[in-house]
Amino acid sequence: MELQLALDLVNIPEGIALVKEVEPFIDIVEIGTPIVINEGLHAVKAMKEAFPNLKVLADLKIMDAGGYEIMKASEAGADIITVLGASNDLTIKGCVDEAKKQGRKVLVDMINVKDIASRAKELDELGVDYICVHTGYDGQAAGQNPFEDLATIKSVVKTAKTAVAGGIKLATMPEVIKANPDLVIVGGGITSQDDKAAAASQIRELIAQA
Repeated sequence: MELQLALDLVNIPEGIALVKEVEPFIDIVEIGTPIVINEGLHAVKAMKEAFPNLKVLADLKIMDAGGYEIMKASEAGADIITVLGASNDLTIKGCVDEAKKQGRKVLVDMINVKDIASRAKELDELGVDYICVHTGYDGQAAGQNPFEDLATIKSVVKTAKTAVAGGIKLATMPEVIKANPDLVIVGGGITSQDDKAAAASQIRELIAQA
């Protein structure tokens, strides 16, 4: 089980400073969509240059022009790039084909996908690397959580790895471990804590014990 740190509400220098605090405990650093919007793919490049031993995920939430956007994110140093599960199959296929060419991985974000089971099966057959159950900010505020959907996805996929995101913190880690995804994505559960290193270390410890 890998641990991904999601950075959403920081600029490039703040993001680098934050990752320095938790680098020993994480596997992947995510350049969140708000940062990509504010800073562009320069943020991906800067993070990869600062932390060459970490994998960097560019949360582009691709919806169209999949091959081109994967290519540009790859040029910036992204190891993993996200595409929306609600995208056209041709877009997903374009992402997968280009990612293979570039030696990168594709993570599909299932946010707002209605029929989770059938779509996850289709995505698995299209050759994506990760399928991520994602309870967005608005859904979290309404009390939703991703674990039931994660169980559904795990029951239908044969090849793709599974990931989970949305409101995960130390207190919910026992539920995460029980659900057993391949990738756990934590944002505010680390970034909003006073002692970020301690929060990341405790989460990593629980993963190691799983």
